[in-house]
Amino acid sequence: MLLEAMYHVPRDKWAYAYDTETIHLRVRTKRDDVDYVVALTGDKYDWQHTSYDIIMEKAASDDKFDYWEAAVRPKYKRLSYTFRVSKGMETVYLLDNGIRSECPPPPNHFYEFPYIHGIDLFRVPPWAKDAVFYQIMTERFANGNPLINPEGTQPWGGKPELNNFFGGDLQGVLDHLDDLQELGVNALYFTPLFVSPSNHKYDIVDYRRVDPHFGDNELLKQVVEECHRRGLRVMLDAVFNHCSDQFPPFQDVLAKGEYSVYRDWFHVNSFPAEIVDGIPTYDTFGFYSNMPKFNTANHEVKSYLLEVAEYWIKEIKVDGWRLDVANEVDHHFWRDFRKVVKAANPDAYIVGEVWSDSLTWLLGDQFDSVMNYPFSGTVLEFFNGGMDGITFGHRIGGLLMRYPQQTNEVVFNLLGSHDTPRLLTVLGEDKRKLKLTVVFLFTFMGTPCIYYGDEIGLTGYEDPDCRKCMEWDQGKQDRELYDFYRMMINLRKENKALREGRFRILQAYEHDPCIVYERADELIHFTVWMNNSSQPRTLSHPMETSDWLDALTGEAVVPERGMMNVALEPYGYRILFRHIMEEGSND
Repeated sequence: MLLEAMYHVPRDKWAYAYDTETIHLRVRTKRDDVDYVVALTGDKYDWQHTSYDIIMEKAASDDKFDYWEAAVRPKYKRLSYTFRVSKGMETVYLLDNGIRSECPPPPNHFYEFPYIHGIDLFRVPPWAKDAVFYQIMTERFANGNPLINPEGTQPWGGKPELNNFFGGDLQGVLDHLDDLQELGVNALYFTPLFVSPSNHKYDIVDYRRVDPHFGDNELLKQVVEECHRRGLRVMLDAVFNHCSDQFPPFQDVLAKGEYSVYRDWFHVNSFPAEIVDGIPTYDTFGFYSNMPKFNTANHEVKSYLLEVAEYWIKEIKVDGWRLDVANEVDHHFWRDFRKVVKAANPDAYIVGEVWSDSLTWLLGDQFDSVMNYPFSGTVLEFFNGGMDGITFGHRIGGLLMRYPQQTNEVVFNLLGSHDTPRLLTVLGEDKRKLKLTVVFLFTFMGTPCIYYGDEIGLTGYEDPDCRKCMEWDQGKQDRELYDFYRMMINLRKENKALREGRFRILQAYEHDPCIVYERADELIHFTVWMNNSSQPRTLSHPMETSDWLDALTGEAVVPERGMMNVALEPYGYRILFRHIMEEGSND
């Protein structure tokens, strides 16, 4: 056994409280290097009467490591533990003071989880586990009130440019709530709605007022109230990293320079605040001079922005915030932000825009979730033919092991957004590939999100082409694709196992882009079979029972001599399920 590959620390994603009674433990070993791992657990104050061993499950693997997992329910909320790792006749123990060939008398040198404190528990909004989000860019969704169109508004459906307008507004959203309900989504994510000179609204001038080209605060309140009446949650976009150069405090800095009372609201490196050789003398989002960066460590800035966050939660009753450029804002600000937002609504959902490993923000004191771009990048690369099944399984396993389970259950999974090319375009306009990615999205752990128009076949390359107007003429929509989205949304909503059940790769193929995986809870067991290739394939995996049904047709699918063989067309899939009978059941 390669001892150098073994790893555990008694914190973060490796040892954490899942709820007030359960501690999750994880340990890492070299891939395919050990036979099994056992957690030796007990209470250090009465080891003799509380100790018991747990055989750990191999929860995931990546290209280098296996990850083992166990859930422990200590009677007195305290836990001492170590790991016994075995391969053949060789055994070692992972202890707090190193790896040893012999185990000391328990609980000497064991790891400790001192106590499960409810106040320290990382709680995520329960509703987010059940949510299917739909991202709306209001300016491009529907024009419900032409009277408030900005000057120079172009006819609906024209070519999107960086600075043109088509007149989408909140009345347009209100007019189409029936359509969103018919699709089956139950949560809406709006890109910024506040006063801004741009069509995208990520350069905000007034954080407490809806842009008049969208409507007003009262109309947004009406939209939120109607959404809630229909069972739809609403999440707004918060841009707290930067503002517009037309933001009044920044205009004061431009006018008064170092004598401005707002000079410390921003990161001005030299006065006057200006552009020198194409580079601003003040910090910005990227190098965009029209988006000066806030100094969120400044007390006045922090108070202003936190009041904004609280206002829209308390007064308009929105259900959460998506946080733009969240990784470029200081952690102290986000800790205070969480306290303010959760005090206003404990069930508010906080999603940060972080494009890489985000564990730092997901330890219970900042965000509930992040936009899972590593997920979308991995999924799109696989279904576009960029890797084989083994590599994909390893990448997905690695992603799952990045975060605690409660985060994995609500991480914001997306396949496209206003910042990326359209899903159908990325996949070469091959609907078969698109369907495979969507099946994976809706049968994987996390909270799925659909970018408006993907469900009816909108195409588009990078910004601004990915921000086309929504097509409402059903004659121009791909209705077969729309029905497919509805089917997958309903399948997920009707089956808790697809929202909270465990995920595990059952079969992955080397030099072959095919996979079989499962989702299961205590009631239902799903298996998903995918042929991500241009040739017909029959995938096989051992199955101990013969009570499998096709989840989409209800047709019985029977294994042959303990082996399930599933024939699939090119880029085809099949979803099977069975009810797990409780012990002693006569059903």
